[in-house]
Order: sequence, then C-alpha cells, then structure tokens
Amino acid sequence: MMRRTRPELTAEQQVEVQRFRELMLEAAAADITELAELLATKTDATMLGETEFRVRDIVHRVGAKAIETALAERKKGGTTGRASLVRSAANRLDSSGGVTSR
Repeated sequence: MMRRTRPELTAEQQVEVQRFRELMLEAAAADITELAELLATKTDATMLGETEFRVRDIVHRVGAKAIETALAERKKGGTTGRASLVRSAANRLDSSGGVTSR
C-alpha cells in the first residue's frame, strides 16, 4: 500500500488540525468503539466477507462525521485562515450562447 505524503502545514493550520482532530474523535468515538468490538469478535476466518462490509459502513460513517465536523466548524467561524480571492467572470454567456457584459 502506497503511503501518501502529508502536506506541510502552517502554524495556523496545525492549530486547526488539533482542534478538528479532537472534535472528530469525540464525534466518532461510538463508531470507533463499535468497530473495535466488531473486530474483536471475529476470527481470522470470519474477518472477510460480511465483516468487511460492516467495517466499510462504519468507516464511511466516521468519514461523514469528519466532514460534517469540519464544515460545521468553518460555518461557525472556527477557521482563522484568510478566504481565497476569486475574480468574477467579466463576460458570461446568455441563454442563447451570446456573450453579455457585466
């Protein structure tokens, strides 16, 4: 399995990582316990098949909670990073395909 390289983080991002990590661990604690209990009750012979699908479902729930947590933190102003600047389009197509000026 190939390990992905981790991005270099600014000091601000490192603080955000720690905050997100704590919130995500809290949000996913019950799911992680469920995963640990599931795996503890399986033998090597029963680890594949249905167990794989149950593991995948739990891990997807954890991932969904991670995304929800990050979005909720950003929505309530949890991030302190600068918003990126995006220029608006100077010209856009109208419904007939012609260019209209703004």
